[in-house]
Amino acid sequence: MKFLFVSLSILMALALPHPGSAAETRDIDYPFKNADKVIFSHAFHLKLPAVNGICKTCHNAIFDLQNKRRFTMQMMEQGKGCGACHNGTKGFSVFDEKLCARCHTGKPRDLAFKAKGINNATFSHTLHLARIGGRCKTCHNGKTIITGQNNITMAQMEQGKRCGACHNGKAFTLVAANCTRCHVGFTPGTMTFTLPAGAAVAPAIFSHEFHLGIYKCADCHIKLFPYRRGIKHYSMQEIRDGKSCGTCHGTGKDAFVTNGNCTKCHQLPPAEAPKPSGA
Repeated sequence: MKFLFVSLSILMALALPHPGSAAETRDIDYPFKNADKVIFSHAFHLKLPAVNGICKTCHNAIFDLQNKRRFTMQMMEQGKGCGACHNGTKGFSVFDEKLCARCHTGKPRDLAFKAKGINNATFSHTLHLARIGGRCKTCHNGKTIITGQNNITMAQMEQGKRCGACHNGKAFTLVAANCTRCHVGFTPGTMTFTLPAGAAVAPAIFSHEFHLGIYKCADCHIKLFPYRRGIKHYSMQEIRDGKSCGTCHGTGKDAFVTNGNCTKCHQLPPAEAPKPSGA
């Protein structure tokens, strides 16, 4: 019985995974929302002379198995995570943008940015990488693209952030007044400017379609009309003084003057227009 017990113990021990076995050194996948996953090979790294099969080279000195923290590229460039070895001395440097594809082996994907009230904006990695010569860190430098910064407004881009860092009208096309370059298929609609309750006139109607037959987007945006909610509403007196719409409709040189032409703008929306008699 004693011999049988020892034999069973040995068989059970052989059946269980041991440190350094294939079960313990499987590949690790790091998935990304907008890119193909990065695959870390334990088998490859354990064979490297700097590691020499010793797990403690990384665990838990660099990677704490109890606290499975994900490191950003910025953190790696500061010597954390993979950057502890991939610093150009022990291994290839994470700073070298020519070697991004050593880990990021998949093809870059197009990104769709959802926008309220307008068509989604599509960003093409393929197009932009061709323009900048494949230099990923032109954007992924911790300043232009910031980890965790998902949403950004047009006003922020116009101030030089995110896409606006390059699309400033100097290096590349200006982000302002070139809506359809990114928001493909977008057609600006008619705008209704509501007035305070009890106003003696109807709301003012602005037709983008009509004005775009005469002017370009850049003639008004963003100098006269910023792309954001909550901008100041101008009074008729301020418009007569040459502000807002009064830039063109104030002097009568470029368009009709506002003074005495109220019904040119203050028209009832089609849904509220009075029906013909007998309808």
